Amino acid sequence: MKPWSRRLGRALTVLVGVALGVALLVFFVVNRQAPERLEASAAATPVRVIEARPLAFRLEARGHGVARPAETWQAVANVPGRVVERHPELESGTLLPEGTLLVALDPSRYELAIAEAEAELSSLAGELAQLRAEEDNTGRLLALEKEALALAEQELSRIERLADSGSVSTSRRDEQRRSTLGQRQAVASLENTLALVPARRAVLEAQRERAAVRLAQAREDLADTRFVAPYDLRLGEVEAERHQFVASGQRLFEADSLAAAEVEAHVPIDMMRRLLGAILPDEPFDPGLDLDERLDLSAVDAELSLAGAEGVGWTGRLVRVASGLDPSTRTVRAVVRVDEPYRDIRPPDRPPLQRGMYVRTRLTASSPQPRLTIPASAVHQGEVWLANAEQRLERRDVSVAFTQGDLAVIEAGLEPGERVVVDDLPAAIAGMALTTRRDEALEARIAARARGERP
Repeated sequence: MKPWSRRLGRALTVLVGVALGVALLVFFVVNRQAPERLEASAAATPVRVIEARPLAFRLEARGHGVARPAETWQAVANVPGRVVERHPELESGTLLPEGTLLVALDPSRYELAIAEAEAELSSLAGELAQLRAEEDNTGRLLALEKEALALAEQELSRIERLADSGSVSTSRRDEQRRSTLGQRQAVASLENTLALVPARRAVLEAQRERAAVRLAQAREDLADTRFVAPYDLRLGEVEAERHQFVASGQRLFEADSLAAAEVEAHVPIDMMRRLLGAILPDEPFDPGLDLDERLDLSAVDAELSLAGAEGVGWTGRLVRVASGLDPSTRTVRAVVRVDEPYRDIRPPDRPPLQRGMYVRTRLTASSPQPRLTIPASAVHQGEVWLANAEQRLERRDVSVAFTQGDLAVIEAGLEPGERVVVDDLPAAIAGMALTTRRDEALEARIAARARGERP
């Protein structure tokens, strides 16, 4: 075949192929179908919601402190003496009942002082009796002497009349005058003796009072030689030993009362302020009244728990709020008392509340009015997420009055009956569609926690 024939054949082949391709393209364009438009609906996010509602609320204040006995006896010697008796169980940590003789000092010198004072009182009583007898005798003698003086005066008057008439000599008159003067002197002497009796009696009575004081002091000193437990106690540090001579003012031992224990709990100011506000009366403040007189402390329940020991606790009562704030922590010092801390003890599961125990304190009181309460986790940087009537997400700014544990009390921005989203959404977009499910179990737990019930 000639070359031009071959080139013509290839050209025809190319033209046929191009024509076929154009024909196919025209066929597809003419017969194409428009794409179907599918409306894709946005997927709703499932969430849990609770209904916001005012709940009966129990305000709570938490603190911590160190336990101490409500009463401590520092046994100090008021008088010097040698220890002649010491209780065989007088050791640190021993429990002893009321009335137990713990330590006795040598009483001999004080018994001698009592005997001396009693003897002096007896002597003075005898002298006072003698003085009364002397006063009676002198009074009777004075009466007789006065009668004799009256007779002497009458006789002197008669003799002077006779002497004036010359019937009696001058010497007889002078003799009667001397006799009358002697009688007058006797009467004056007895009157002086009676006048001195009150002064002598006052001196003797003063001496008797002084002797009575010495006797009372000697008896007090004798009583101070015996150290008897004034109540059921637990011994602390003991320094007294048998045959030891102790000086006045020297400490012998220390003992703690078993009747009650106290904890001075350090509570943050804001917590304590809310708690005290719930028990303050509504009437205006009277500055003449003490704060403790205005506070109904019996409305506050107190629970103590031993730090580091789960399940070990005691029930107490708030007895007072100490004056001023703690200088180091700037906290309120609330004093909680536990009566009979040694009752029903079962060591180690239930030990007594003893000195030095570090305990946590929980004070609670009922709020005067219900509080709008939601979980604290439902508040996100000052706002809550709500499910509105159209099942759409709504973001709302709220004002939180305070938080207590895992609860938040809402002051403003939320109305009762609104549905609060309690789930943590990865992307909380306002207006997003929601599928809600009311969590009634969570609502019940919130109500229980608001009432102060522990889970």
